[in-house]
Order: sequence, then structure tokens, then C-alpha cells
Amino acid sequence: MLRQGLTAALGFVFLATAAFDAKAEGPTDVAPTGTLRVAVAVGPAASAFWTTRDPSSGKPRGVTVELAKAAADRLHVPLQLVEYQSSDEIAAASGKDVWDLSFMPADVKREAFVDQGPAYVAYMSGYLVRAGSDIRTVADVDRAGMRVGCIEGTSTSRTVEKSIKQAKLTKFAKPEEAAALIGKGELDALAMGMGALEDLSRKLPGTKVLDEVIQSTGVVVVVPKGKAAAKVWAAHFLDEAKADGTVRRALDGNGFTGDKVAP
Repeated sequence: MLRQGLTAALGFVFLATAAFDAKAEGPTDVAPTGTLRVAVAVGPAASAFWTTRDPSSGKPRGVTVELAKAAADRLHVPLQLVEYQSSDEIAAASGKDVWDLSFMPADVKREAFVDQGPAYVAYMSGYLVRAGSDIRTVADVDRAGMRVGCIEGTSTSRTVEKSIKQAKLTKFAKPEEAAALIGKGELDALAMGMGALEDLSRKLPGTKVLDEVIQSTGVVVVVPKGKAAAKVWAAHFLDEAKADGTVRRALDGNGFTGDKVAP
């Protein structure tokens, strides 16, 4: 009799756990407004993280937009893109109930604002140097008289800020402003993710991306801090997106055929 009671109790616990797990992966926990609000960073050059504006529609396009569409499709809810100028801006807005899901380079500082899930791609940062520059290595960047730029609110900016001792460092709130200045030769070097720098270099004749990597991390899926059920769903979504080819198609479709999907 005791064994039957114990079995029944365990069965109830299993069913309750299963019911919780099912609820945890439901759309109401991930997109409580009925629309999946995905935060994206919009800049002047595309990468596996940065989006750019479609010249015809003016709307963001890029890898994270494709992943956002896949997430909304999986939840069977409409998608709303929420635009920001950096990943730190996205993280800072996490407590305002304005976005549900996002993607950004993994960073310890942001753990106070967001819960980070698995990575979908490696993210490396480096330098773009202006046309006609004598800079050949990363060591050449940090010299007296050098004008170095980075994008405020990025993990790359924090890495650069720690390493620059002699050059003049300027942090730009708007990536477009930094891109315009290096195009005019008014910056000697600009630090960003390698993918964005390569895209920018194609648009700015004479500029060159240095081979050396100054920072390496992964671009991860994130949800606002404390959203446990959403975190579980986001991790499952990204793992499945990597396994079923969704991530690979998003990278390839945006020109990042050489970027490897994170294991």
C-alpha cells in the first residue's frame, strides 16, 4: 500500500514537472505581450551581431534579424524589432519591459542586466586603419599622436580602453559617426568586430583591417535578468537553430560564409 502511494506521489511530481516544463516553453513566458520583441543593434556595417538598414525599406536586416524571425515563427507570434545603437544600450534597457529576447557578444559586465544563454558564433574584434596609414600591427596603434575610435557601450570598447596608453581614444555613441571619420582620414584606427570592419573596409577604399585579433568572445542569446522560463526557452531555441541549420543559413544569407557556427 505504501509502495502504491509512493508510486502515485512520484507520478504526480513527474506530471507536475512536465506541466511546468511545457509552460516554461510556452509563448506567454517568452513573449507576454503576444508579440516577440527582439532588441537589435543597428550600425553602419554588418556582422554576425550588427544589423544594418535596408536601403529600400529602412528596416534593420542581418543575422540577428533572421534569428529573430525564426524565434517568432517557433513561438507562432508576430515579431517586433526594437532598435539600439550598442549591446550595452540593449542590456541597460532590460528592466524596462521593452524587449523580450536579444543577441549580443558575451560580456561579464552585462550579467547584471541579462541572463546569457549559449553562443551561436565566435565574435572577434580588431582594428580598421585609415587609407594611407603606416599602421601595420596592433602595437603600432598605441602611439602618441594616433587617433583611435571605438563604439561606446561595447565589450570591444572596454578591451581597447584598457590597452590604449599613448594614443588618443574617442568613444562614439553612434557607429555611423566613427565610420564617417575614419573614411575621411580623421581617425587613424577604429576598433569593432572583425565582420563589421571587413564590411566597412569594402565601403571605404584604401582602409585596411589588421590581421591581429584584440578580443575574442561568442555572440550569445540573452533575455532580461530573472526571466527563468524565457531563458530555458531561448537556450533550447538556439541549440535547435544551430542543429537544424537555421544559424548557418542566417550567416550564409548575409555573406558570412566563413564564420563558424559555435558548437
